[in-house]
Amino acid sequence: MTKHLKDRIPPGQFLTEKFPVLHAGDVPNVDLAAWNFKISGLVEKEIILDWNRFLALPQSRILCDIHCVTTWSRLDNVWDGVLFRDLMKLANVSPAAKFVLIHAEEGWTTNLPLEDLLGDHVLFAHSHDGKPLTPQHGWPLRLVVPHLYFWKSAKWVRGIEFLDHDVPGFWEERGYHLYADPWTEQRFRDDPEWYDTGVNSEEYYRTIKARVREEMRRRKNSQPAE
Repeated sequence: MTKHLKDRIPPGQFLTEKFPVLHAGDVPNVDLAAWNFKISGLVEKEIILDWNRFLALPQSRILCDIHCVTTWSRLDNVWDGVLFRDLMKLANVSPAAKFVLIHAEEGWTTNLPLEDLLGDHVLFAHSHDGKPLTPQHGWPLRLVVPHLYFWKSAKWVRGIEFLDHDVPGFWEERGYHLYADPWTEQRFRDDPEWYDTGVNSEEYYRTIKARVREEMRRRKNSQPAE
């Protein structure tokens, strides 16, 4: 590996040309006719976009590297979609907004500082490497935040909520780092499961995924019958 490539790969990562699929739970069954995207929170007026209106927004393309917390990195990814900052222009966002909670299908969330979303490399993508996203990789829409570990790039996104304080997302509540900088290896917080399983992040992921699936089953079984 050349020095140039090494400089692009954060500590603890290995390079792959594959695009691994990692998620807990099932791939959502999305109906584009019923799909919508909501902009809420500290905004003057809540905005809801349907799929056609979302696609009518200005389109952008970015080229970036991505780094997964499970230690793989994939270089030179091409994404097409809508820049976060272009989407944000639709709403009159309060100056008090400092954080964003990303909402995805089935209640999934992740949290980010607003300033991390405003660059020209952060977008909501519908295509990867010239092809529409597959359902396993977040179709019809996923967030792409290249400078943070890839779990922050939530799949199956359905909205953004502007907040004046940080609210941990789904994985963050379960031990993942609140910020997730790959260059300082901000993978996990003080999660006892992480210390019990050691430094093998793939083993940790399998452990926590099993716990998450069990929790999802409990949630489903505890829902009242309609």
